Amino acid sequence: MKISITQLTETAKEEKNIESWPIWSCEISEFPWTYSDKETCLILEGEVIVTTDHEEVTIRHGDFVIFPKGLSCRWRVLKPIRKHYSFG
Repeated sequence: MKISITQLTETAKEEKNIESWPIWSCEISEFPWTYSDKETCLILEGEVIVTTDHEEVTIRHGDFVIFPKGLSCRWRVLKPIRKHYSFG
């Protein structure tokens, strides 16, 4: 299971209606997480290192990220995170 990180154009953001998605935020911290469903998100602020059994990725402001269903990982939030997110 791999984490997908891409950049979206403004048009793509509008087509996905990302502005209408809920916002989640988190202060500097470290915690384990398992995704019970696929999560798609757009990072609005911050920086986090996400570590899985297969990879370590750094996610920053502007990244469009897809976490696959069933993924277990560890989040290390380096700068407070704000993101739009959608499950399913």
